[in-house]
Amino acid sequence: MFKDDRFSNMSPATIKQDLIAGITVGIVAIPLGMAFAIASGVKPEYGLYTTIIAGIVVALFGGSRFQVAGPTGAFIPILLAIVLQYGYENLLIAGFMAGIMLILMGAFKLGNLIKFIPRSVTIGFTSGIAVIIFSGQIGSFLGLEGLEKKEYFHQNALQLYQHLHTINFYSILIALLGLLIIIFLPKLFPNVPALLFAIIIPTILAVVLFPDKVATIGTAYGGITASLPTIQIPHITLEKIWMLWQPAFVIAMLGGIESLLSAVVSDGMTGKRHRSNRELVGQGIANMTVPLFGGIPATGAIARTATNINSGAFSPLSSVFQSLFVLVVLVLFAPYASAIPLASMAPILMVVAFNMSEHQSFAHILKLRTSDSIVLVVTFLLTVFINLTAAVQIGLLLAMISFIKRMSETFEVEKVVPVLAKRHMEEKVEDYVIKCPQLSFYTIDGPLFFGAADRFQSIITRSIHRRPKVLILKMKHVPLMDATAIANLDSLVTDFRKMGGITLISEINGDIMKMLMTSGLYDKIGQQHFFFDTTKAVDYGLQLIRPKQCTVCARSGSSTCRAFQKSKQLEQTS
Repeated sequence: MFKDDRFSNMSPATIKQDLIAGITVGIVAIPLGMAFAIASGVKPEYGLYTTIIAGIVVALFGGSRFQVAGPTGAFIPILLAIVLQYGYENLLIAGFMAGIMLILMGAFKLGNLIKFIPRSVTIGFTSGIAVIIFSGQIGSFLGLEGLEKKEYFHQNALQLYQHLHTINFYSILIALLGLLIIIFLPKLFPNVPALLFAIIIPTILAVVLFPDKVATIGTAYGGITASLPTIQIPHITLEKIWMLWQPAFVIAMLGGIESLLSAVVSDGMTGKRHRSNRELVGQGIANMTVPLFGGIPATGAIARTATNINSGAFSPLSSVFQSLFVLVVLVLFAPYASAIPLASMAPILMVVAFNMSEHQSFAHILKLRTSDSIVLVVTFLLTVFINLTAAVQIGLLLAMISFIKRMSETFEVEKVVPVLAKRHMEEKVEDYVIKCPQLSFYTIDGPLFFGAADRFQSIITRSIHRRPKVLILKMKHVPLMDATAIANLDSLVTDFRKMGGITLISEINGDIMKMLMTSGLYDKIGQQHFFFDTTKAVDYGLQLIRPKQCTVCARSGSSTCRAFQKSKQLEQTS
C-alpha cells in the first residue's frame, strides 16, 4: 500500500545513533507518560504501556522518519472527561474506535484536509487545554486533600477553594524543588534529563526527610506492575459504539492534528518529508493496539520528537529503542515508582501546559481584532468551560462563517461599457459618459458561490429592470461556481428571456462550462451565446440591438456606437 524508505541506508553506526537517541527520549518519556496518565484520571502505568506500544507501532507503520508517539498533554481533558462520564473500560473502546477512524482518514487520503483547520481554532483549543492542565495540577502542587476530579472547570475550581484549608507545606516544598530543577537544570547542564531529575531528587528528599508526609503514587494508585498486561479484547457492542462515537471522533481528530503537526515540525528540523496519510494509518493502528494492553490513546509528541532529532536519530528505529528502554525500566524499577510524590508530577505538567499554551500566538491573534480574534476567544472559552468537542465544532463553524463572509466581500460585479468608436476595449462607467441602454456589460470577479450568489443576482437584476436588449457577462475571473450560483444564474437568464433579452457569456473557464452543461443551463443559454473572446461577444451583442430605437444615438445624432454606424451604412447603400 505504501512504499517505505525510512529504514534505507542503515549501518552499525546509524543503529548506534538510534540507540543513543532512543534511550535519551525514553528518559524524557517515562515521567511524562506517568504524569499524563495520572492527569487523565487513570493509573500511571497505563501511560507507560501507551509509551511502549505506540512508540513501536507508529515507528513501524507511520509516515514520519523521526516521529515519537505516546500519551500527550493535549489528550488530558478529553480522556479525563471520558473517564469521569463513561469509565475507564469505555475509554479503551473509544480509543479503539478512534484508531479505526484514523485508519479510514488515511485510507481516504484526508491527511491534507486536517491541515486546513484554521490557526485561530487550533490556538484557541490548545490554549484552553493548557489552562485545564495547569489548573488541574494546583491541587497536587499544594497537597490538597479530599479533592474529587470533576468534569467541568468551574466545578474543579470550586473544589480547590473548598479544600484550601488542607494545604500541605511539604507538598509545596517538593513541588517548588521540582519546578526549580526543571527551570534551571537545563541552563546549567543542557545534556542532563531535567524531567527525570525533577522526579528523582524530590522523591529521595521526601523519603529521607519526611516520609509519609506527602501523597505518593503508591498511596493514590497502589504499586505499579513490573510487566506489560496480557492482551484483552474490549467488549464492543452497538450500544457502546453509538454512545462513544462522538468522544472517539474527537480523539481521532485531535490525534490526527497533533501527529501531523509533530510531523511537520520534524520536517522543518530535518529537511525530510513525511507522508500524511501513512502517518494517519500508523497512528490508527497504534490506537487500535494500545487499548488491547490497557493503554490510553496516543499521538505524535512534538517535544519527544524534537528530542529524538536533537539526539541524533537516523531512522524510526530510535523510537523502537525508546519503547524497549521504557519497558526495561518498567520491569526493573516499577516497585520503586510507588514512592514518587504526586507533588513532583505537578510542576512537570504545569511546565508542559505553559509550553503548549502558545500564549504569544494567542496574544498576537487577539491584537488583530478581526473575526479570527472572535473565533479564538470563543474556542478558548468553550474548551475551558464546556468541552473540547463543543469548542472545535463551534470554532470551525464560526471560522467557516467568517471565511464565507470574507470571500463574499472579495466578490465584485463591475459594470463596464464597450467603447467602439475607434477601438475595442472595456472601460469603467465613470470614465465613459455615454452609455448604451440596450446593452449591459458586467465583469464578474471572484468565486461565485452561495455566499456571493444573492449579491450577484441582485446587482444584475437592477440592470435588467431597465430592459436592455443584451446582457453580457464576462466571467474570466470566476474560478468556481457552486449549485446555488448556478441556480441564481438560471433564474436570471430565465427572467431576462421573458423580458425579451438575450444573455451572452464570455471567457468562462472549462470546469464551470462543464457544470453548466451538466445542469442544462448551457443549452438554455444556447451554444451560440458563449464566447472565448469578449470582443466577439460585444460585436455579436451590437448586432442584436436596435440602434434606431436607442435614445442615446437618436439624441446625439452621431455615431456613438458601432451598431449605429452599421445601420447608417446600410441606409446609404440602399
